[in-house]
Amino acid sequence: MQGVSAKTAMSKMERWRNALAGRPVDRPPVWMMRQAGRYLPEYQAVRARYDFLTLCRTPEAAAEVSLQPLRILDVDAVIVFNDIVTPMEAMGTPVVFTDKGPKLTEAIHDRAALDRFRPASFDHDEPVFHTLALLRRELGPDVPLLGFAGAPFTLAAYAIEGALSRNLEVVKAMRWREPGLLHEILARLADTVADYLRIQIEAGADLVQLFDTWAGALSLPDYHEFALRYQKYVVQKIRPLGAPIALYVNGSAPLLREMVDAGVDVLSVDWRLPLPDVRRVVGDEVVLQGNLDPATLFAAPQMVREETRAMLAGAANNARYIANLGHGILPGTPVESVRAFVAAVRGSET
Repeated sequence: MQGVSAKTAMSKMERWRNALAGRPVDRPPVWMMRQAGRYLPEYQAVRARYDFLTLCRTPEAAAEVSLQPLRILDVDAVIVFNDIVTPMEAMGTPVVFTDKGPKLTEAIHDRAALDRFRPASFDHDEPVFHTLALLRRELGPDVPLLGFAGAPFTLAAYAIEGALSRNLEVVKAMRWREPGLLHEILARLADTVADYLRIQIEAGADLVQLFDTWAGALSLPDYHEFALRYQKYVVQKIRPLGAPIALYVNGSAPLLREMVDAGVDVLSVDWRLPLPDVRRVVGDEVVLQGNLDPATLFAAPQMVREETRAMLAGAANNARYIANLGHGILPGTPVESVRAFVAAVRGSET
């Protein structure tokens, strides 16, 4: 990047902080959503000893799988191993995991069910706090540590649907038939999410990301009313804690200006628009993160390197950039292609 010698070696934290601040970097920082997970044999070895929720709730094991991508791939940041639905159990909604993902066994379909769906607050006994604290001690001051949570609308979709459908029929029916009930669910989730992120920051997270994965299924007016409104609430609640905040929406292209309005520091964007087009929409003040299509990692390593370099070229001359995928790594992704992605970024000093 302009202003930094190609021979200058930055620490991971220095590179991370410079990218967030728009200062010169030797190359973009790189990490990947779902970088700790099923594509790694080392993860599978740990996973064989635990069911998924037990793994999330066991700080030593969750910390171990969080660290694997750093050790194996030499990424620039570690994200805590967890799942977006885990805080919902504290709200009185049991969660089970199936091969098709999380399922809430007592979905919230009416006001009677709302009585058991209460806002939750968290203390330092929460497993995710202990996992992050373990990671912070292990990483020291030189490696960025990331936390995350589901955004209120996406968690509401799980709470109302029970097990998600692609069209979100149940939550959208509630939007039209009982919008007041939907707002009550969202408000309770917003308080819960804000508090869950609070303890992650207190445990040592250098950045937290809100995943509003399913908000891309909304119309623009509904995004404003049922997603953006509650994203803003969470951001405002945790902003005094000082950690930068990122926001991810799958299907973000029509919503980019609205995502900026959430008041976050970083926009994680999917692959549907090239980075130069995204930058023209959002302006220069926000950091962009992304946006290689995760399916690209099924290509041969040389093709992955070429596609990654093309993505990086789209971020040229703009220091406010973090290399990532446009969504999480897919199960079955070849490790050699993941290595090629990270190596292509790490070799991009200019």
